Amino acid sequence: MILRDLMRLLGSARRDGRNLSSDEAYRAFELLCSGGQSEIQIGAFLIALRWKGVTVDELTAFARAARALATIPCRGMEDLVVVSPPHDGFDHVPPLETAAGIVAAGAGIKVLIVSDRCVPPKRGLTAASVLEALGLSMTWDPAEAEHWVDKAGFAVVSASGMLPGLMGLRRVRGEIGVRTPLATIEKLIAPPNAAIITGAQAGPVLGMAVEVLANLGHSRGLAVQGAEGGVIPYLTKRTRGIELTGSHQVPLSIEPADFGLDECHEPDLPMFGPPDDGYGTGDNPLLVQACGEVTRAAISGETSPARSATLLGAALMLKTAGRAHTVADGVSLACESIDSGAARRVIERLRSMA
Repeated sequence: MILRDLMRLLGSARRDGRNLSSDEAYRAFELLCSGGQSEIQIGAFLIALRWKGVTVDELTAFARAARALATIPCRGMEDLVVVSPPHDGFDHVPPLETAAGIVAAGAGIKVLIVSDRCVPPKRGLTAASVLEALGLSMTWDPAEAEHWVDKAGFAVVSASGMLPGLMGLRRVRGEIGVRTPLATIEKLIAPPNAAIITGAQAGPVLGMAVEVLANLGHSRGLAVQGAEGGVIPYLTKRTRGIELTGSHQVPLSIEPADFGLDECHEPDLPMFGPPDDGYGTGDNPLLVQACGEVTRAAISGETSPARSATLLGAALMLKTAGRAHTVADGVSLACESIDSGAARRVIERLRSMA
């Protein structure tokens, strides 16, 4: 079966198409990453799938295929939480999952952020941008990522480093110009034993995200609708999430005022604007540098919206990993990580291994 055959199953109209079976969806993802399909076929398939609407069973099969093709680090590692923000990044807020992950690692868990650099369609700022500004780096080598997590408690690994087939899809994704199910699948490339916290876009997608995590066999997870679809909660309003604990799916509501972390505005970036070359914010060196400055200030304990957002993000990671029983407990552990210097020592350990 080739990709063109699978497109026929999706149909040209809702009345004459159908959802893919698990086996068909698994095969479809293999074909997408094989390099043997034309860009026109790949683009048409992704748009047809987006138009039809992807199902939980299809996403689960896509994710299983991605995991089978990928080289995934940290399998079997205890106290591990995998953080999966949107890989095409952010335009309006700094990617504070990096700061939050470092703070959570300082509080005693192991954190692996799955990210990438300048992914279409947005080509926004990501954890890779922050690390570059800090004089560190994301790794494309899964073995190196595992070493960093084991020794420093923290690493950022490239999704396309784990699954090189994703790199071959970038041109198509850029030409399509809208998010497709690939944006969800790449966030699910993670060790099967790990707790996962993943960002979700606005809309009725939280339940679907958690169902996919449960179908993949995870016993702990959290899908959260943070700023720009990220994992960091809002500071000016309530953030919705759904938590997976064993076989239970529990709604989670994060009110920043409950923890004394409400602010008048969200963490923001200087108004440098994107470069005038058709690229995104992730290519803007001034914004990359600004991300580093915001992250340093948050980890140093400087009072700001970025620090408040970092504490809330770290608290969710600690709760998802099982280190904290409640979000409030997680905020307390995150504060201690910053105030004791434990978070800064995580950065020092990473620098010593560079």
